[in-house]
Amino acid sequence: GLDLWRTRLGNALRFRESLQLDATAYRLVHGEGDLLPSLVIDPYGDYLVVQALSQGVDRLLPQLTRLLVELASPAGILARNDPRVRALEGLEQKVEVLHGTIPPSVIVREGPVEYDVDLRKGQKTGLFLDQRENREAAARYARGRLLDCFSYNGGFALRLAHECPEAEAIDISADAVARIGENAARNDLPHLRAREANVFDELRRLEKAGARYDTIVLDPPAFAKNKASIPNALAGYKEINLRAMRLLSPGGYLVTCSCSYNVSEAMFADMVHDASVDSHTPVTIVEKRMQGRDHPVLVGVPETYYLKCFVLRRVE
Repeated sequence: GLDLWRTRLGNALRFRESLQLDATAYRLVHGEGDLLPSLVIDPYGDYLVVQALSQGVDRLLPQLTRLLVELASPAGILARNDPRVRALEGLEQKVEVLHGTIPPSVIVREGPVEYDVDLRKGQKTGLFLDQRENREAAARYARGRLLDCFSYNGGFALRLAHECPEAEAIDISADAVARIGENAARNDLPHLRAREANVFDELRRLEKAGARYDTIVLDPPAFAKNKASIPNALAGYKEINLRAMRLLSPGGYLVTCSCSYNVSEAMFADMVHDASVDSHTPVTIVEKRMQGRDHPVLVGVPETYYLKCFVLRRVE
């Protein structure tokens, strides 16, 4: 049993090393995608954050901790076992140190961007790591005036602000807006302005004001938590994409995303088409992307493919 875990953990380590990721925070184990179901492991610099999402893996945590110390020699291992999905397994939601020490915050790098991360309280295991390569891809198109919506800690805004002389980030959370300001200062990006607002309302307001942007990012939270919520989710995606398309300058780029597994790529593409038609905004798909390579998709397990990212260009 444990020999198999050791082999698969070792395989995951070697695979991530082969990717030559330009980051000190990434996904080391992506559950079923690494043949280690319900186990998530994310390095943040010298520290590992672990999530055990089933009773079987939860019982194995002491042995897994010893294996990780043997294979990776981390300074500390933190169990972020606070996702609500654990309740479905009858498991307690808790955060605890399994090995070594975990500081109040950790500085990590993602390409040219530095983040100050609270591993105990940050979203997911600290950061949203699955968009890292999409942020790098978006930077290849970014120019002019930038609007980043649903920005959370400013992942897209911080990366794209290096390419854009004007940059705005919008999030409904005051705490997220404060973090963006702190990270902007850390990365010497004084032109990145963050403000607290409801994105749906703000997009309508900006449209009425006649605002125009050269680069827009839509990276909302999952709108479809289950199949029953798909119609409402698609309506929400269409609304924000329609508004964003109307705000886009000719030749400008819209990076639009969905992390809802229940909304398939085909559904998402149909929604983009409907938004384009109803907004009277012709767009081309420049790129179709997914979650980063460190979040591998296991063929035959569609649940491991959840993140859709389209790069659109407004044409006239």
